[in-house]
Amino acid sequence: MSSRYDLRQLGWQPFFQQQLSLQEWQHCIPARVFEVHRNRLLLIGEQGDIDLPLQPAMTDICCGDWLLLSPEKQWLRSLTAITSFSRKAAGSQVASQQIAVNLDTVFIVCGLNNNFNLSRIERYLTLVHQAGVEAVVVLTKADLCAQTDRFQQQVQQLDALLPVLAVNALDAEVTTTLAPWLLPGKTIGLLGSSGVGKSTLVNSLSLSAEQPTAAARQQDDRGRHTTTGRSLHFLPGGALLMDTPGMRELQLADCEQGVGKTFADIEALAQHCRFSDCRHQGEPGCAVNDALNAGTLESRRWESYFKILQEQALNAETLAQKRARQRGIGRYHHQVLKEAQARKNR
Repeated sequence: MSSRYDLRQLGWQPFFQQQLSLQEWQHCIPARVFEVHRNRLLLIGEQGDIDLPLQPAMTDICCGDWLLLSPEKQWLRSLTAITSFSRKAAGSQVASQQIAVNLDTVFIVCGLNNNFNLSRIERYLTLVHQAGVEAVVVLTKADLCAQTDRFQQQVQQLDALLPVLAVNALDAEVTTTLAPWLLPGKTIGLLGSSGVGKSTLVNSLSLSAEQPTAAARQQDDRGRHTTTGRSLHFLPGGALLMDTPGMRELQLADCEQGVGKTFADIEALAQHCRFSDCRHQGEPGCAVNDALNAGTLESRRWESYFKILQEQALNAETLAQKRARQRGIGRYHHQVLKEAQARKNR
């Protein structure tokens, strides 16, 4: 028989309560999505576990959602999420893909080995900031690195107020290090590429070997996927931890606010450019170029910012816009070939 829970233990907040009528609150069942499978959902409510078959009407339901069920435990509707964490769908799709919802904090996990990459951390920060979720950078494999302080300082330079912690994910003390964010009823998400130790961190925080782990390849420190689905885990201290698969293809779209917060220093510089439409490509009076030339703005950071802006613009295009642009390119190529053939015939 499954355990009984208080809704607050599951992450319930007044924001969700306000979405229910008095009749719904008295007669219906709020339950949270803990696991998403191919054809069913595992929910947990005050009465314990609920196995709910997926239905065609259940669109965009993901791990962390709150659902409202009838007294017979039939799906009625989904409650609006307080935070939504999404990315552009993989491949050439234009649609966005929800990763997780109703998170309070996200641990951005990065290994202190060949996986360490400041630009990748900036991309994750952009995504987390866009969702309005608190970000904490967790640098794993500190036991294998002799210069943890140097790496921490590099990340701290991205944002003086950003919590940056170096840990050994295998050490039980990691729970004490991360305790300020592991509060009862709070939901924590994990982001990071494969092989950085996310599943190991889950096991250490939950005091179990629940998540399978695999060693990174020795030749390049690249990881192997060991987590295949998103799921919520109860932690001993009362927090909820969500694990996500390694994301090899992270594409950004519609994240202007996230870019603005992650690269606040560059956007502040841009306010001092002579021209309001300055593209920072050598225009006179460009404060960004002046900072780059003076060495007060790191070229790597500027390139990361510029690349994310380009990617965001490309991914934000509608399918019709992409097709129109491709048709234009095709017509241009056809005209070039036609002119080349005409010159050859002459």
